[in-house]
Amino acid sequence: FTLFDLDKDNHIDYHEFKVALKALGFDLPKPEILSLLQTHGVPSPRGAQGQGQAQQQQQHHHHASGTNPNIPTPAPRLLLPYQQFQSILAAKILARDPTDEILRAFELFDEGQKGKITLADLRRVASELGEGLEEEELRAMIEEFDMDGDGAISRKEFMDICLG
Repeated sequence: FTLFDLDKDNHIDYHEFKVALKALGFDLPKPEILSLLQTHGVPSPRGAQGQGQAQQQQQHHHHASGTNPNIPTPAPRLLLPYQQFQSILAAKILARDPTDEILRAFELFDEGQKGKITLADLRRVASELGEGLEEEELRAMIEEFDMDGDGAISRKEFMDICLG
């Protein structure tokens, strides 16, 4: 929370929220972010001042022009306190499909999108993470989970490792 609360006001505004969501792997469209703020936000204790006010008025005029009546128009400026920020993100993280997350991790290992993790891939990732693993340990990892004997870990084998 403190990492994303750039102005240190103990609240997350629209832009801080958008950055936080993106950093955590959620690329939500603007209407959805505004809707979450509308539902869970609290009015700014300082009111909409400075730059925020100009942006707020801009958003208000844009939405008031009738382009999309379904988009909520936040006025006054809405902010998320820590508790609401935490509960929204906890729900979003828990709603993630573990299969998608595992496949995303697989892609980080699988350099060149070969569809398998080779000894070279494992060596590269261990090195990037600063893990001082011996060549024999890396080989043993591949051998342990390589069920089809091709000397590499396929997507399916990786999925089986992660899902136990």
